[in-house]
Amino acid sequence: MLFRRILAAAILLLPVLTAGVLPAAPASAGEGPVLRRGNAAEPESLDPARADTMNAGRVLSDLFEGLVTLDPQNRPRPGAADHWTVSGDGLTYTFFLRAGLRWSDGSPLTAEDFVYSFRRAVDPAVASTYAYLLFPIVNAPDIVAGKNRDLSRLGVDAPDPQTVRIRLSRPTPYMLAAMAHSNLLPVKRANIEKFGSSFTQPGNLVSNGAFTLAEWTPQARIVLVRNPNYWDAANVHVGQVIIYPIASPNEEFNRYRAGELDITYTVPNAQLDQIRKTMADELHQSPQFELTFIGFNLTKPPFAGNPKLRQALSMVIDREALTGKLIRDGSPPAYSAVPPSGAPDYTPARISWSSLPMAERIARAKALYAEAGYGPDHPLTVEFRLQTDEDARKVAIAIASMWQTALGVKTSILNEDFKVLVEHRHEKQVTQAFYDAWVGDYPDPVTFLDLFTGSAGENDPGYSNPAYDALIAEAASTVDPAARRELLRKAEGLLLEDNAIAPTYNRVELYLAKPYVKGYSPNPCGYTFSKDVTVLPQ
Repeated sequence: MLFRRILAAAILLLPVLTAGVLPAAPASAGEGPVLRRGNAAEPESLDPARADTMNAGRVLSDLFEGLVTLDPQNRPRPGAADHWTVSGDGLTYTFFLRAGLRWSDGSPLTAEDFVYSFRRAVDPAVASTYAYLLFPIVNAPDIVAGKNRDLSRLGVDAPDPQTVRIRLSRPTPYMLAAMAHSNLLPVKRANIEKFGSSFTQPGNLVSNGAFTLAEWTPQARIVLVRNPNYWDAANVHVGQVIIYPIASPNEEFNRYRAGELDITYTVPNAQLDQIRKTMADELHQSPQFELTFIGFNLTKPPFAGNPKLRQALSMVIDREALTGKLIRDGSPPAYSAVPPSGAPDYTPARISWSSLPMAERIARAKALYAEAGYGPDHPLTVEFRLQTDEDARKVAIAIASMWQTALGVKTSILNEDFKVLVEHRHEKQVTQAFYDAWVGDYPDPVTFLDLFTGSAGENDPGYSNPAYDALIAEAASTVDPAARRELLRKAEGLLLEDNAIAPTYNRVELYLAKPYVKGYSPNPCGYTFSKDVTVLPQ
């Protein structure tokens, strides 16, 4: 879920209350153990339709629940809907809500709430960057583009208060898993109409998940308490979740060692050897359906219309050295746009030169660099933007050194506040090269390949190739799975040969969890659910 735009912010920490007997069926909000989690960057929004990062998504997964959720193996499991049916032609999904669902304020939650939320997600006035996720739904593309201004024409309706029906314009193999995405979470219309953009603030936010929002102090902490009106509240054994944005992996690690955190978001690379020696039983590894890459702004010089320059920069990145000597967390080098694991039955395309030895790559890159108009007398000067994070900066410095050594490129590295970096990538006005990463939203290659279509709100490089878009569109209308996979591979190959991005590595998530924390397990798409966690007495 959501791309991993990692890290930004400072924190305050409170003591934890974890002692005592774990109640079998907690009865009220906030009663029971406290779970303290690191969460990297400050969430950009707690509005499901406007959130577009992993950091926000992990908070939203605790506050809200969609029709479907994903289990630790990325398999769809019942959420607000306890069962569903799919028509024989694959075009109609019918979800049946659990009986007696309620919002956190005690009011009934009905199918109309989901209909309203889906319509809001495609409303041009809301401008969700994830609106394209709903494009398989009847009339969604035209509504998002402003060609059809009638939101009621979206192919989502409620035949009765307990039933949500979704009509697709084409069979979509990943649609059920996509229902778990944070942008498809339900929001309460009355509260949005009453509070406007401040409906996400504590005291205003009404949600339907396992927890409710008690406090949100920007750059400090978010406090969630158990929602007694959640349908499965009796099986939620954490009374309170405190989420801290922490700018520095080193600071997060130190606070964890000091007993101020129960779970970290990540671990600092520089401390890995020590952690493996002294805290091996607390170190956990979770393979992610994730690509980390360098994006090039294709709308402005020096990269617009210059694929040879982009290829030269990509070729001289020694990915094996990055992952084996610097990152050292088990993350493999990346030579494709779709990670090699996470999408069943799909073998990604690879960059054509990926099997060449490094010396030959560098020789070819030098020739391309010269053909692109650069050399010793006219070196490329480029700005490389990334979020404020020690580990990301180390990777950026290493890549800049490779560019300098092999080609003579002069790189200035610019660290930005996380939110500012996201805005700059979306706007495409000041970016040149930038650090980026994406975690698949569902287990299908399209979750990566859709990013680079001309209409995608998350297309930060500004890649625009009608042939690529045509292949993605053809794959979307192709029912035969093998034919669909081949079309997607062709599209991925075209993206790679155009050098729209420079894949670097496929991330493995490492985190620390105290021995008394049980049931915490990020799935490959990055979803985490505090409701699944038990904090044992110490």
